[in-house]
Amino acid sequence: MITECTLTVRTYECDSYGHVNNANYLNYLEYARYDFLKTVGFDYPAAIKAGYGVYVARVEIDYKKPALTDEVLTIRSWPVKKGAVSGIIAQEIKRGGDLIAQAKVTWAFVDSKGQPAKIPPEWDLPGLKP
Repeated sequence: MITECTLTVRTYECDSYGHVNNANYLNYLEYARYDFLKTVGFDYPAAIKAGYGVYVARVEIDYKKPALTDEVLTIRSWPVKKGAVSGIIAQEIKRGGDLIAQAKVTWAFVDSKGQPAKIPPEWDLPGLKP
C-alpha cells in the first residue's frame, strides 16, 4: 500500500538560502509516516496506551532538489520490508513531478521498556507488509 499526504512549506522551515533546512525533512517524513500508520489501520495511541511503541532506528535520506517557502509537497510512503519486530518504510517527497528527497526509515516495535518486541497480532497489520 502506498499512501500520500501533502503539506505546504512554511517560512520558518527555511534556512538563510531560502531552502527547507535539511533537518525539517525529518519532520515531514514523520508526519507522513504517522499518516501512513493511520491509513493502514494502525492505532498508534492504543499501542502506546497498551505499553508499546514504534521507534525509528535508522533514517537514510538522499536530497535531490531544494524545496522553497509556500511550495506544496507530496510525501509518498510504502513498506519495503517487514519482520517480526521491525521493518523499513520507503518515502519520497515530491514537488509536482520533481523528486525533492527520498528516504528509507527503519523502525522497530518496542515494549514499555523500549526493548524490541514481537508485534502483537492486533498491530501486525497487512498494510505494514510490502
